[in-house]
Order: sequence, then structure tokens, then C-alpha cells
Amino acid sequence: MNIRLEKLRSLINIDLNNVCMVGICGIGGIGKTTIAKALYNEILNQFEGVSFLANVREKSKNDFGLLQLQQQLLNDILKRKNREISNVHEGINVIKNVLYLRRVLVVLDDVDNLRQLEHLVGKHDWFGQGSRILITTRDRHLLDAHGVDKPYHEIEELNSEEALQLLSLYAFKQNFPQEDYKDLPDHTVKYAKGLPLALQVLGSHLCKKTPSEWESELRKLEREPAPEIQNVLKISYDGLDRTQREIFLDIACFFKGQDKEFVSRILDGCDFYAKSGFRVLRDRCLITILDNKIHMHDLIQQMGWHIVREQYPKEPGKWSRLWEPKDVFHVLTRNTGTEEIEGIFLDMSTSEQLQFTTKAFKMMNKLRLLKVHQDANCQPLSHLI
Repeated sequence: MNIRLEKLRSLINIDLNNVCMVGICGIGGIGKTTIAKALYNEILNQFEGVSFLANVREKSKNDFGLLQLQQQLLNDILKRKNREISNVHEGINVIKNVLYLRRVLVVLDDVDNLRQLEHLVGKHDWFGQGSRILITTRDRHLLDAHGVDKPYHEIEELNSEEALQLLSLYAFKQNFPQEDYKDLPDHTVKYAKGLPLALQVLGSHLCKKTPSEWESELRKLEREPAPEIQNVLKISYDGLDRTQREIFLDIACFFKGQDKEFVSRILDGCDFYAKSGFRVLRDRCLITILDNKIHMHDLIQQMGWHIVREQYPKEPGKWSRLWEPKDVFHVLTRNTGTEEIEGIFLDMSTSEQLQFTTKAFKMMNKLRLLKVHQDANCQPLSHLI
């Protein structure tokens, strides 16, 4: 934790006498709350008043929830029961009038709406000189819109050594794996891709399992992800609008690793306003753009796959997207496709020989993406279809 706190310590620089708002962002389960708590506990004694407002997203779904958070903020810092606030607008005035001369440390954990920031930590001049406001969020755009100081602190994934240690702490109750499990811990670390939540959940779940049970569980996870992990990741997806969800699912199923401009042209052809959608997905840490290519964490991609499959797990003909050769083969050869199918990508180099007729597409009235491709070593497509 010390190594991971070093950059955050430099960003807040408590030796300076200014008021500083610091954003901590990253995907769900990456450790934003953990690192914010660690820093809060380390430096809280250097402030006149402190408050850690946890689960802001959950607690502020209406004005009453925001009002309670305002009350908690004041009670924490003043160390006494403050006079009751009748509404959130009064709460804003009380916070400004009471805290503008105090050097305070405030953490807003899991912010997902600009109103939360406006009603709880408004502007820099709400607080006394030397105050520090830490904000954890999955959405960088909220930090931009509120005028949070840059640069933001982006939580990075654990490297393989750190990930193996964390997994071992939960699975074996020690810092290293047991020898008789051979490569299984390494395979689990590879699956988790440095996401601390996944390592913690999987380690706890696999604790006391035999090597054969562990191997079986890993095979299951490739098709059926752990709900404790997926539910956390899916919060970011649930906050998207309809078009943004379509773009996200298309990337997860078809376009991960592809050139951004190429994908943008295709999605704009579907009336999806790709550039706007990419910005939202990037701000919400669902994708990254590197060297003009679109990247996505493997567990977020798996979450997208699960969303497509979850309603009809054994009926691929009713999915909106088909991308795995065996599922495409099943639908096209058995003519089970329905009007729900919007996209089909088939890599013939990974598929057995495929024979089907135009009847396979008869019910696919919403089909908008169709890609059938093969590598140079495969026999011509015309021989297969």
C-alpha cells in the first residue's frame, strides 16, 4: 500500500496551504475506496476536522439522502450534533458558513452524480486554507464538470507479483501459493487481470478447495463469471443510456483491440454517435484508447458477454450478438436465429466447415453487422458456405 500511496501523497501535498480537491478514479473493484481510506487514516490527525462519507452513490438517490450526508459531514467535523437542517439548500449555506475557516479533510466515496458534489463540497472557498477534499468515482467527467484539481489519481491494476500475493492471502492465508496447486494460482491471476476485487472474491471462494476443484471452478468462470464481481462492474454499465450501451456491447463482442476510427465509421453507420459514446465509455473507465486502438479490461469484456447471454443462456438464437464460432454454427445450421440478433462475427479459421442457406437469416430483421472472415491459410470462403 505504501508504494501505491506515494503518488496520491504527492498530489494532495498537505504541506501546502491551499484548498485542494483530488479525484481518485478507476473501474469498479480497482481499489479506489481502499486507497482513499488508507490515506485518510494516515493523515487525519493533521486536520481540525475530518469526515469520510462512504457509499455516496447509494445514500444520495434523493434529496433526503443528500440531506443526511450534509448532516453527517457537519456532525463529523464539528464532533457534535449540529442543528437540524430542513432542506439541502439550507445545508449548502450551513456548510459554507461553518467550514470556511476550518482546515478539514473530507472524503466523498463513490460519487456518480454532479449534484452530490455541488451539495456536499461545492467550491474550494467553502473550506479553510489547507483543506483537502478527496473524491472517488468511476466517472472522470464528473471531476471535469466540478472543477476538481488536475491531474487526477488513476488507480492502476496490480502487477502479476502483487496480484499473486493478494490472491494467496485470501486463498492460502499466506503471501505465496502452496506448491501442490502448481500453475492454478497463476491461471487465476491471469483471469483477474490485476483487479483487486476479483482476486479477493476468487481467493475467498477457492480457499480450501482441492486442486481439481480449483481447476473445475476456473473452467466454469470462463463461461459463468462470479456474480460478486460482475455486479460491481455492471454498475458502470447501468449508468449508460441506450445508445452508449449498444456501443459498449458492440466493443465487448466485436471490436476490442480495433482501430478507433474504423470502429467509429461502422458505429456511426448504425446511428450510434460513436465519438460521443467513446468519450463517455472512456470517462467511465469502461474502455481505454491507446495508440488509437480501443482496449477493454478482460473482466469488463466478460461482463458485456454475460449481459448478452444472461436472459437466454442456452438459446444463442435469441441473443443480440453472436461472436463465438460454436454459437454462430449452432444458429446458422439449425436456423434458430430470431429478430433479436443485431450482429454476427464469424472467424472461419477457428470454425469447423459450415454449410447453411439463406433461410438461416430469414428471421433476423434487425441484423445490422455481419462479418465473415478467415486467415490466408484457410480454404476459400465460397467452398464453405
